[in-house]
Amino acid sequence: MSCLSCGSAKHAELTAEMLIHFPGLKNMDKPGVLLFPKLTLCLDCGSSRFNVPETELALVAKDLAE
Repeated sequence: MSCLSCGSAKHAELTAEMLIHFPGLKNMDKPGVLLFPKLTLCLDCGSSRFNVPETELALVAKDLAE
């Protein structure tokens, strides 16, 4: 797989820890959504890609719809 930003074939697949926060003052009381996606990191330009797992994606979509 080539990097979408620079075309490099040098990449690493890692596990990341992320906390998604919801924007705006009205969402201050909502807890963030914690997720541990697999991350693909380009070792030349630093660009990264990840997918949000289905369970966490459903939580984000639900909280944004409220």
